[in-house]
Amino acid sequence: MYILGINAYHGDSSACIYKDGLIIAASEEERFTRIKHWAGFPVLAIKFCLAEAGIDIRMVDHIAISRDPKANFSKKVLTAVKNRLSLKNIVDRMRNLQKAKSIQEEFINHFELKPNELKAQIHNVEHHRSHLASAFFASPYSESAILSIDGFGDFTSTMTAIGKENKIEVIDTVSYPHSLGLFYTALTQYLGFPHYGDEYKIMGLAPYGETKYEAELQQLVRLKPKGLFELDLSYFKHTKKGVKMVWENGVPAMESVFSEKLCKLLGEARKYDEPLNQKHKDIAASVQKVAENVLFHILNHLQKFTGLDSICIAGGVAQNSVANGKIRFFTKFKHVYIPPAGHDAGTAIGAALWVYNQTLGFERTEPMAHGYLGSHYSNAYIENLLKQRNIEYLKPSEDEFFASVCDCLTKDGVVGWFQGRAEFGPRALGNRSILADPRNKSAKEILNSKIKRRESFRPFAPSILKEFVSDYFEASDDVPFMEKVFKIKPEKQPEIPAVTHLDGTGRLQSVTAEHNPKYHKLISRFYEQTGTPILLNTSFNENEPIVNSPQEALDCFLRTKMDMLVLGDIIITR
Repeated sequence: MYILGINAYHGDSSACIYKDGLIIAASEEERFTRIKHWAGFPVLAIKFCLAEAGIDIRMVDHIAISRDPKANFSKKVLTAVKNRLSLKNIVDRMRNLQKAKSIQEEFINHFELKPNELKAQIHNVEHHRSHLASAFFASPYSESAILSIDGFGDFTSTMTAIGKENKIEVIDTVSYPHSLGLFYTALTQYLGFPHYGDEYKIMGLAPYGETKYEAELQQLVRLKPKGLFELDLSYFKHTKKGVKMVWENGVPAMESVFSEKLCKLLGEARKYDEPLNQKHKDIAASVQKVAENVLFHILNHLQKFTGLDSICIAGGVAQNSVANGKIRFFTKFKHVYIPPAGHDAGTAIGAALWVYNQTLGFERTEPMAHGYLGSHYSNAYIENLLKQRNIEYLKPSEDEFFASVCDCLTKDGVVGWFQGRAEFGPRALGNRSILADPRNKSAKEILNSKIKRRESFRPFAPSILKEFVSDYFEASDDVPFMEKVFKIKPEKQPEIPAVTHLDGTGRLQSVTAEHNPKYHKLISRFYEQTGTPILLNTSFNENEPIVNSPQEALDCFLRTKMDMLVLGDIIITR
């Protein structure tokens, strides 16, 4: 039985395919279109998944889409009437909803089918239930509390639940217009970062400031009993004007959602090209602190209500790795699972799992222990590409291979590392990575100015052999998806300055031989040579989606100042 899961007509459109409860492939549409956060119908990701499964669309039994146009429909109409939303805003939203309704027609048109050739049963799974399923049904826990929290999806921003075996029971929700994700987005826009998905920049900027504006920002979010919260809507525009969004066939765009009252509270908003000053950094620190306060308020009530010690989290807010790293210290939860694609792309997996477990009643299968579910290429394919482009390369023995890469790294070189299957999710986990020596004090500056061309305040991640996590970090935990930030032990910080953030933390990835043997072996060889079981890891891209193919990796290498490119077993040097 094949189940195709999709996230469509929403940012980070994506697709996945399951066969008898086991995942075969998953990818974001942006990896193929080369447009960040691409929104629309993920036809290229769907075709990739079908090809990986060796089937065509006629052989799919169930299609699960992580949207339900009928969910909270009466609330949507009442809110539109109550707040006198503009006719244009209402029409735009209705068109988007209509797209989601006509999903069968999309498949017929894109795959050139006759109406009776699509045999799959189509399931609309509400957005947050898809998030819940992507976290719990993919987790290793037989019973767990669950939290889905983001901007908005199907008119809801937050949903709590309890999962047991193959069933999820919703406990409570926070609905439009109240949203912790929207609070974070509004302040991201206020601080001059206007693009969809820029919230992570505030998280990176926060350690450079002090929480001087916590009291002011706490006015925007009121904590309520039972782990709930609400916004002071006078600081936001979305209830009166709606949120003008572009969701189709391109870059998702979202207009400003903060009101003039926020500027009266904090002062004039920063312009996009205005230099960052200390006040901006202090506001960023305060935004992060207030968001954490709300998150821990929700989680503490949820833990008390369920009495469970495990929590599964998904949704855009679940990508806040700084907050995630504090959950075990500020709540009574002892175990935390966040999937590799906790953001909206992961709802494709969630919708598929909801259908398989919740709707069809099948028992749960293997937990998702890695995110290597995307595109992959053979050495023969890579060699043919390089010959066609007249690129000189080496194909050394295994021992010489690892020795050459480590030699480049220890001589302050930067390595493009392209291996195996692409990661599903927003973070490179050792298959589509740019690597450097974490001991090199200049590595941050080199990477930011010559390769990544991004803001200087943004940190780089340490990939560490799992067996050494407790030696370097104050907290010890499995962090396979780079989803948590922990404090680096003070005595270890001077050893690895390139991956130590200003506040002494690092967003680690714990690497195992079981799930990424080649990357584990490279770090092990580096450790044998240097005594440091860590590599600096950042995503293989340059202001674009993470590279998906050898062609894209080669092009990125050639237009930047990387010293070495490793494609499978093949090495290219300048």
